[in-house]
Amino acid sequence: MKRIIFNQKGGVGKSTIAVNLAAIAACNGKKTLLIDIDAQCNSSRYLLGEAAKEIKPTIADYFEETLGYSFFPKPASTYIHPTPFDNLFLMPSSPNLGDLQAKLDSRHKIYKLRDTLKELEKEYDEIFIDTPPAYNFYTQSALIAADTCLIPFDCDDFSREALYTLMNNVAEIRADHNALLRIEGIIVNQFQHRANLPQRLVDELIAKGLPVFNSKLSSSIIIRESHNQCLPMIHLDKNHKLSSEFTALYNELLVA
Repeated sequence: MKRIIFNQKGGVGKSTIAVNLAAIAACNGKKTLLIDIDAQCNSSRYLLGEAAKEIKPTIADYFEETLGYSFFPKPASTYIHPTPFDNLFLMPSSPNLGDLQAKLDSRHKIYKLRDTLKELEKEYDEIFIDTPPAYNFYTQSALIAADTCLIPFDCDDFSREALYTLMNNVAEIRADHNALLRIEGIIVNQFQHRANLPQRLVDELIAKGLPVFNSKLSSSIIIRESHNQCLPMIHLDKNHKLSSEFTALYNELLVA
């Protein structure tokens, strides 16, 4: 299964969700690949810490090679690295992605990632793709390559308006490039159970027939500790409420 975690709005927890779901999949014995396609490199740093700045080759090197005309391209495994966690592998990002975007767009390389993931899904049980907060070449490439889309939703009015634009963009990709792409569900993140506004917004989405997951991720300061220690929640404190919420969310994916 190839899943993209995507929202054009920043600060909604894409990288946090991508890393923690991938970590849980790996803990469940599935050989799991996380692809970081965001030039901010948040997922890469989450898993590798400072080592993420030095690791080579990256997904930027992968895209740069697609611009060449080699008769013997490097296998996709060249760009994949182990992480400190069993069964969890990473194709790390690089700030150089920004410099490559215009060249890739002008050379119509939008389908390269799809072809590569077809090769990789033979080796990996689960593939998660973390994306930048923009509807650009990289997110379009990932949407074309993925089976499903997970949408993080932060409970405020700005996120709601951005959500409708995002869903239109996903529908456009499905119509023009990837007929099998589906929105697997909306992930409610940083949910405050005692506040009225978050619940009202979620109820509105459900009333409109949107696929909102039952499992919601609470707002918790422990996630900062998780980032700082480069430990996904399942490894930092598997008994914490937030770890249980991530696990419940992953279990929903298995039956979605």
